[in-house]
Amino acid sequence: MVSQHPWRRYVAIGDSFTEGVGDVEPKSPGGLRGWADRVAEVLNDGIDDFAYANLAIRGRLLQQIIDEQIEPAIAMRPDLITFCAGGNDIMRPGSDPDVLMDKFDDAITRLKSTGATIVLFTGMDTGHSSVLRILRSKTAIYNMNLYRLAHKHDAIVVDQWAFDFLKDPRMWSEDRIHLNSLGHHNLAIEVLNALNVENDLSLDLPEPLPPLPWREARAEDLVWAREYLWPWVLRRLRHESSGDGRMPKRPETDFLS
Repeated sequence: MVSQHPWRRYVAIGDSFTEGVGDVEPKSPGGLRGWADRVAEVLNDGIDDFAYANLAIRGRLLQQIIDEQIEPAIAMRPDLITFCAGGNDIMRPGSDPDVLMDKFDDAITRLKSTGATIVLFTGMDTGHSSVLRILRSKTAIYNMNLYRLAHKHDAIVVDQWAFDFLKDPRMWSEDRIHLNSLGHHNLAIEVLNALNVENDLSLDLPEPLPPLPWREARAEDLVWAREYLWPWVLRRLRHESSGDGRMPKRPETDFLS
């Protein structure tokens, strides 16, 4: 199917979510594919002059994304920008979603100066997670503020809170924080739906899993905490980030093959 849409220069900005962490693909730049690459591939279909850049870097906080990615994105003169950020901020104790939205407001204003279509993302509903449900109320405040900004700036919203498939553990990597290939595939379809772009992709929704016995679930939680949570805490204590020293995997708007 040849994509029918008005966009020719797409720039994605954000953190690990947009970089594609969890969707390993050795043939892709940086060894990762991700939902943004998948969206770009569909938008590229049948378009001779379509170009795409992905400036996202894992571990970045909202202010870092603003400082490092906004101006390079504007300089590329895009007509489509996806902007997903704030997840790493929300996970930090003491963070205030209202303060985050003040920063978001200024950033979106700058991005809108390009005349590009802006796509924003709500946070996901973590109520199903025994580990991350503590973030649910903070994420809900973030989401309501984000909808207010989307209305103000005439931006498109991808409402991740509403996607039931994201509650399925089979959509997630072992670290429980990043989507796996299946999760990125399904999210790419939802982004294309939000853009009203027809495509041949189909949601891959496995049959529901039976409930996991309490003891088995807690044993898995302990393994996760040892292998993923504790290293994350140590990085915070050392003021380190998983993205330290990393560069964007697609720093320029390149034509896709």
